Amino acid sequence: MTDPLAIRSADSCEFDLVSLGEIMLRLDPGEGRVRTARQFNAWEGGGEYNVARGLRRCFEMRTGVVTAFADNEVGRLLENLILQGGVDPSMIQWRPDDGIGRRVRNGLNFTERGFGIRGALGTSDRGHTAASQLKPGDVDWDVVFGQRGSRWLHTGGIFAALSESTAELTIEAVQAAKRHGTLVSYDLNYRPSLWKSIGGVEKARQVNREIAKDVDVMIGNEEDFTACLGFEVEGVDEKISSIPVDSFQAMIGNVVQEFPNFQVVATTLRTVKTATINSWGAICWADGAFYEATHREDLEILDRVGGGDSFASGLIYGLLNDLGPQLAVEYGAAHGALAMTTAGDTSMASKAEVQRLVGGGGARVVR
Repeated sequence: MTDPLAIRSADSCEFDLVSLGEIMLRLDPGEGRVRTARQFNAWEGGGEYNVARGLRRCFEMRTGVVTAFADNEVGRLLENLILQGGVDPSMIQWRPDDGIGRRVRNGLNFTERGFGIRGALGTSDRGHTAASQLKPGDVDWDVVFGQRGSRWLHTGGIFAALSESTAELTIEAVQAAKRHGTLVSYDLNYRPSLWKSIGGVEKARQVNREIAKDVDVMIGNEEDFTACLGFEVEGVDEKISSIPVDSFQAMIGNVVQEFPNFQVVATTLRTVKTATINSWGAICWADGAFYEATHREDLEILDRVGGGDSFASGLIYGLLNDLGPQLAVEYGAAHGALAMTTAGDTSMASKAEVQRLVGGGGARVVR
């Protein structure tokens, strides 16, 4: 970038990035269906958390998470999985368990990977969760961003949609981050099912447009920008989730005119041919110019869930390390592609694998 992002120095902060969001226990039937399963693999996952975990495990950055759990065996399992991911758990807030989850509980997410003509399918069970009850005043942001220090805050539209109070907390968090000179990234991540009971698309637009005022790096696909911010994209083929590059570029011109605080805007470019064959790429806007990542046609996918989050963590890694927007979007696209070759929401890729793919490496056996 002509003018690098004004990022706080690493030695002045305990964390490179802190994420704010809900973390659920993902129950995965593997190659089968939820409706006929007799056993599940357990993973942790959440749109905002996945970015922090990817930055820690793949890119070796220092990350932490702000969230809440009910203090029971499921909550402690989630904590254990977070510890395995290397993400700092010290900002987790624990809520007393009432015995049956009448007042507070931990979220579950039953997710099928899909295969061929059968798309991936998610069924979440997240009502009355501890994270959804977080509210303004619950987190001392002066400690998070001031005393401890974080160079970057990442959060998103999934957490903001969980309740009226999480929307208010998200606004409080991004405003606090700006006071402390912490950069903010936000993934719009529009989910109609989350917004429908609290005001639908109108409420989504109201909340997200308020949050957007304090965002530096905005991430989202065409549906996100339309539903959450009110910007239309021409020529979208919803059946195959395809967006023409020139249409995205035209929309971004309008977006940054209304939100001049956006320093980077990014999206993945995906054409869904089948659940297991996608074309995959990415593009970002920075410094008034567009930078497109290497496009991978006919990318074979094992589990697409979390691919966008891994794109975000690769992009943020490039921006945090001042690699420039072209390399940043390449790192994001490569990391997202690799993440979708393994099961679970979170990345199992290494930085060396990402760098090899960015450098043009293929799938030959490495011995």
